[in-house]
Amino acid sequence: MEDLVAGERSRTGDADADGEAAVDGRRKARSFWKELPILVGIALVLALVIKTFFVQAFSIPSESMQNTLQPGDRVLVDKLTPWFGSKPQRGEVVVFHDPGGWLPEKAEKPNAVQKALSFVGLMPSADEKDLIKRVIAVGGDTVECSGSGPVKVNGKAMGEPFIYPGNTPCGDKPFGPIKVPKGKLWVMGDHRQDSQDSRYHQDRPGGGTIDEDQVIGRALVVAWPVSRWASLPVSR
Repeated sequence: MEDLVAGERSRTGDADADGEAAVDGRRKARSFWKELPILVGIALVLALVIKTFFVQAFSIPSESMQNTLQPGDRVLVDKLTPWFGSKPQRGEVVVFHDPGGWLPEKAEKPNAVQKALSFVGLMPSADEKDLIKRVIAVGGDTVECSGSGPVKVNGKAMGEPFIYPGNTPCGDKPFGPIKVPKGKLWVMGDHRQDSQDSRYHQDRPGGGTIDEDQVIGRALVVAWPVSRWASLPVSR
């Protein structure tokens, strides 16, 4: 009789334990779903902070930087060092805002989801008008290119191993000599015969140069696709 009572108590105890475990599991599930929006919010805030102050992704839309960059490449751009007074240097690949009239109007507008993801930096900029080129000369430099080249900065020929195969340093647009004003940059694409860069905007304010303040940051690496991963070193 005592064994029977003990057995019944044991079964009752097991049932109570199972019930408590089930209740505890439901509590944990509810707790997870309550915490999920908070975790998502924190992730979005961190992504926004990173995009605003540290690193931002940009998509390459054209062939103007081949073969260094291909259309569809995603590059990561350093936005931190300019906050500490760093200025663009010769040979750097930089992303900058359209100075005005360098880019055509976009026919397609991004949808709300694209805008939201771009805003927090989870996908490349959706509707901002930005360009990517290589800095050839900085404020105070004199830059020129005649005939088949080479490009000369302050009278010294540049070594440009990054130029697209088959192109000449001047492309089809010789220029200069041009004195780059202080606080300005002369920029060119690596695909010289397929890049609407400083050479083609000399009739605009600034004579084809861009303001240093228009530079968003230096492109550091090709991050996507994985097969194209590579750093983007400074080439002077």
